[in-house]
Amino acid sequence: MIKRIHHVAVVVDDIEGALSFWQDALGLKVSHRAEVSEQQAQVAFLPVGEAEVELVKPTTDTSGMAKYLAKRGPGIHHVCVEVDNLAEMLELLKDKGVRLIDQTARSGADGKKYAFIHPESTRGVLVELYELELR
Repeated sequence: MIKRIHHVAVVVDDIEGALSFWQDALGLKVSHRAEVSEQQAQVAFLPVGEAEVELVKPTTDTSGMAKYLAKRGPGIHHVCVEVDNLAEMLELLKDKGVRLIDQTARSGADGKKYAFIHPESTRGVLVELYELELR
């Protein structure tokens, strides 16, 4: 049911500063940037093979991402895996006693469905599940 690692999200306090490493030092190219209002964040995506590095900068001081950044500082925020069927995956995880942050899928502005698994069930890693629409 898991297809691939979709992206690794890195929370930053300065996207331009972060790009000086990811883009200028490593040579990765930004595929696109966006304002994600439902997450109160700006993002920049840098493809690496079949996956991406997602740089995420909070746009408010009150969002979950901003609170994470204030408490833990910049760094890896979560790992996202793409799944075939998010609803089925969530039911399977519930049946196995996995603690979920999202009991049902959320929908992003871009039509993607996603949900998060609580780090208590993953030994400390925030995991996001994505179901992408067929292209």
